[in-house]
Amino acid sequence: MTSVDLSVEFAGLTLRNPLVAASGTSGWGTELERIEGFSNELLGALILKSVTLEPRLGNPTPRIVETAGGAGLINAIGLENPGVDKGVADYLPLLADAGTVIIGNAAAGSVEEFAEVAGRLCASPVVQAVEVNISCPNVHNARLPFGTDPAVAASVIAAVRGVTDKPVIAKLTPSVTCVAAIAQACIEAGADALSLTNTFPALAIDALTRRPLIANNFGGLSGPAIKPLALKKVHEVYQVAGPAGVPILGGGGIVAASDAVEFLLAGARAFSVGTLMLRQATAVAALLDALRRLVAAQGETRVADLTGGLVLHD
Repeated sequence: MTSVDLSVEFAGLTLRNPLVAASGTSGWGTELERIEGFSNELLGALILKSVTLEPRLGNPTPRIVETAGGAGLINAIGLENPGVDKGVADYLPLLADAGTVIIGNAAAGSVEEFAEVAGRLCASPVVQAVEVNISCPNVHNARLPFGTDPAVAASVIAAVRGVTDKPVIAKLTPSVTCVAAIAQACIEAGADALSLTNTFPALAIDALTRRPLIANNFGGLSGPAIKPLALKKVHEVYQVAGPAGVPILGGGGIVAASDAVEFLLAGARAFSVGTLMLRQATAVAALLDALRRLVAAQGETRVADLTGGLVLHD
């Protein structure tokens, strides 16, 4: 078989492969290491769960439901976390020898809080980049995500850019008409990379009780069901990010190597895996082996050469 280089350059970071564990699906990384047959060294990078300035208990349970046919998961966790200070003091030191790139994830309720949380995360030598979760609810604006307005999204990214020299990754929401406009605003504000897509708003109903299956009523849908939608979002963003030289972390429903290749072709430089990590973290090893074979079958020697290779019909 042709030798294939799976390493990719991403926002100034060298990833051993393009597979990134999505935020919220791998906790603080140490949880994964308890799984027999899994090692963080399998990953190109690991994005930690979102942290906020103050601790959050999250939403009431039940807050996760699986959709029919295993097509995905709906979750409404509510950003449960111990707060950034406890995360930095108690959890990050455990990842000093994680064997992979560690990326923090900052969430907040205001522009100022985003900068504060990101600054504290990036002050840790363990954190090599920060993903800015502007797709989380904005409690000061009718609970709309910060990422639904170009000017507001740009203000958050600019504030975070002002507190760290480490790579800043803007995590975009799919809940917009033109995601490329949000991406462009983030790039102009100083984002080193873009991450998309987050979950899609969803609802599951118990037909007998007539009530939502999730205590929070609504949640976010992830998994194979959203892949076609996520691919379109990545392709749209690549039209502005590609020419600007800004890499994309694409994801949404990746469970097989062919799924990953689709995201790369659509414009992603690396891809995130979330629902699969929750269901079977050890499956990433087989996914990477299959990815290597699939790249070789296309006559390529570097997975990085697939980025943006989509050929549209005339």
